[in-house]
Amino acid sequence: MSQAASHAEASHAPSLTGKVDPHFGTASHGKLGMWIFLLTDGFGFAGLLIGLAILRAGAPTWPPNPELDKLGIPFTAAMTFVLILSSVTMVMALAAAQEGNRKALCGWLAATVGGGLFFLIGQVVEWSELIHEGLTVTADHFGGTFFVITGFHGAHVFTGVLYLSIMLLLSTRRKLDAKHCNMLEIAGLFWHFVDLVWILVFTFIYLIPSPPPGA
Repeated sequence: MSQAASHAEASHAPSLTGKVDPHFGTASHGKLGMWIFLLTDGFGFAGLLIGLAILRAGAPTWPPNPELDKLGIPFTAAMTFVLILSSVTMVMALAAAQEGNRKALCGWLAATVGGGLFFLIGQVVEWSELIHEGLTVTADHFGGTFFVITGFHGAHVFTGVLYLSIMLLLSTRRKLDAKHCNMLEIAGLFWHFVDLVWILVFTFIYLIPSPPPGA
């Protein structure tokens, strides 16, 4: 076979993650759809964080009631670390799928799901302690923004855990072909987005110090 013929055959061969589209390269329709969804979803998180910034800037003190500021940064930092690690395990799961290693794929996917569950359990524990201390969604603007933003993100983590659990179940039953790898990559896009958004939420809510009274 000539070099030109080999090049032409390679240019039309399906990639590991799906067919090569003449307009979008290796991006499948599902992947493009997920990117569009994540873009619009990102606007939702941006609106919530902008609303938080406006309320915070207009308040003479933040939180309005300092006695209700019971956020445990070390505990939440540990949750954040585990969530970031789950993005690494998601990358390893996709790599295992591309190599055709079903055992490693299922192991890494299970670890990713486990990281998401750890985060959700940690959030339930944190919420329970804060509510016990008197911080509720109706307590003040601080409580309202805290529970709405972290709750919105928690709903995404819960959805991601269900999504990846389904992918784990499928991975134990179906052939690891290009179509399945593409499905895993789409799921990974959602999970990485959830992790990235939490880094922003954690920074804005937990790490940026409140201005001193009268500043």
